[in-house]
Amino acid sequence: MSNKPPINPLAQTMGYDNAPPPVAQKPAKVLDSLRQTVGYDQDAPPSIAPSSSPVSAPRVVPVVSPPMTPASAVLPEVLRTRNENEENHGHSPFDATLAADSEPSKLSTASPTQTLSGRVTTVLPSVEEDDHGLRLIPRNKERYASVKQLGVGGMGEVDLALDEDIGRRVAVKRMYTESLSPAAIARFVDEVHIVGQLEHPNIVPIHDVGLDSSGRFFLVMKYLEGETLEGVIDKLREGNAEYLAKYSVEYRVEVFMGVLRALQYAHANGIVHRDIKPANVMVGRYGEVVLMDWGIAKSTKKAGERGGDTDEKDITESPRGRAFTTRHGALIGTPAYMAPEQARGLNDQIDERTDLFAAVVLLHELLSLRHYLYDKTTVAAMIAGVLDGASAVTTHGWYQGAQLPPAEYLHLFAKGLQSDPNLRFQNATELVNYLQDILTGKIHVQCPVTMTKRMTREAGRFVDRNPWLGFSMFVGGTALFVSSLAVSVLAILR
Repeated sequence: MSNKPPINPLAQTMGYDNAPPPVAQKPAKVLDSLRQTVGYDQDAPPSIAPSSSPVSAPRVVPVVSPPMTPASAVLPEVLRTRNENEENHGHSPFDATLAADSEPSKLSTASPTQTLSGRVTTVLPSVEEDDHGLRLIPRNKERYASVKQLGVGGMGEVDLALDEDIGRRVAVKRMYTESLSPAAIARFVDEVHIVGQLEHPNIVPIHDVGLDSSGRFFLVMKYLEGETLEGVIDKLREGNAEYLAKYSVEYRVEVFMGVLRALQYAHANGIVHRDIKPANVMVGRYGEVVLMDWGIAKSTKKAGERGGDTDEKDITESPRGRAFTTRHGALIGTPAYMAPEQARGLNDQIDERTDLFAAVVLLHELLSLRHYLYDKTTVAAMIAGVLDGASAVTTHGWYQGAQLPPAEYLHLFAKGLQSDPNLRFQNATELVNYLQDILTGKIHVQCPVTMTKRMTREAGRFVDRNPWLGFSMFVGGTALFVSSLAVSVLAILR
């Protein structure tokens, strides 16, 4: 009788010979490899006792692995304290907004590159089929394979990547190695936790977080194929015929409503974005609108601010370019889109009305194709302009050389850009309802132009309800007008 062990069908399926799989043959060697993959020391290995009985039937050979850790545990706990520099230390609020915090962060934590390392690899096997049936081939590839760079910011970069496990394209945001300060990591952790709470169609979802082989934290987001609203405005400003035909005033307002829906949901959950601007709004190929980049978002449910040890790295060299770039530290946000209280560095007074101010600035730029502080060329001048107020944009003279929005939107700007937060729209729902009234023709009467539009709308609705009466009144009015005109002409000829 032969002593040859029976054939193991599972081993054949996985591509092994008739011998039992490697885990059963050499458990110690496999466990060493497992420890290296997950980062455990060899002093405390998990134990597996190899079976001494021959393999006689198809079975799955178990591999005992260490207890799984929630994905959020990849991120370190960072001491959450208020940065002393947020309190201005006797400087005027105006000075505080122009000078970023230059002192080292008081947060104490080890550098992640000294204590953490990782490599996110694929989990699912490759499935192939041949004459013998299905074969499951183990893989050990980097899960997120970078395809191209999508953009860069002050604290990190965003790449288009392929998820090798699921087979879909994703956006991967990685921190710069030089940005791995405690304060920067704290902001990253906050962004992950905040966006993780906000599951809404107009807010980009997070799929995964991790640490790459270089010791850099990353988060994986949904990839939306499209362009930023900043790019759309540039094309409209250039007079691109295709974009002008597509982006009518009504359609631009519909796009903006997507931004408001995101804010409506975030504010209801106690989150303030603090960086509303065209560059942070993505418009998809099929009309999707997504509010991006929640890196400096703030929870209104807890006290304190994340301190910043530096400004965000400038990615634009010109002084005007820096006014349109997100800044951290005492000046939190993008100067060109800040509300007055934000520009003064009064971070404890920032609430949902601050976001709505920035949103109205965005809407004004989207409709007029010109920023309301277009003539300011430096950060200091931009901040001064914000503090002076935006009353000029409600006058027709300001729009020489720009696209004049309809009158009803000028009144919206007059309210939405008030320096006093109590005089603005108090919540996103109020602004959504205001815009819905405009889109349906129910315009608020505030001037002769808006009164004419409202009367025309009501006359149309009267005809809808009473078609024959409306037609009769139209014919009668036309006849009366023609007869009056004829009488006037005859009187002149005599």
